[in-house]
Amino acid sequence: MNFRSISNRIRLDAVGIALSALCAVHCVLTIVLISALGFAGSWLLAPELHTWGLVAATVIAGVAIGVGAIRHRRRMPFVVAMTGLTFMGGALAAPHGVEEAVLTIIGVGLVSAGHILNLRHHTPGHRAESLREGR
Repeated sequence: MNFRSISNRIRLDAVGIALSALCAVHCVLTIVLISALGFAGSWLLAPELHTWGLVAATVIAGVAIGVGAIRHRRRMPFVVAMTGLTFMGGALAAPHGVEEAVLTIIGVGLVSAGHILNLRHHTPGHRAESLREGR
């Protein structure tokens, strides 16, 4: 296995985790800013922002976790991340507000967990441990 390809996949997983965290912060700040202060609603609630965020999350998760699943033959990171993307997609259909934020936060948490599981299978120690156990 090429060190460069491992490094790129680790970077993609790190970007996926960071994007998930930014999304969760966006959800919480949107609720706080709009309900408490009553401003920034037009930008923070823009449907395009949510759509493009889901597109970015899908592409990054698809590449990083998809390639990882093919290489390390573990389904769990892929299943967890795709479940998260499903929640995020469901949030697009929900009305703006608490319901949308809850679905999105559950979704980004699962996508982030998928990236973390995928990262665990990239580490050299895990590979050696898997080989010793015959997996």
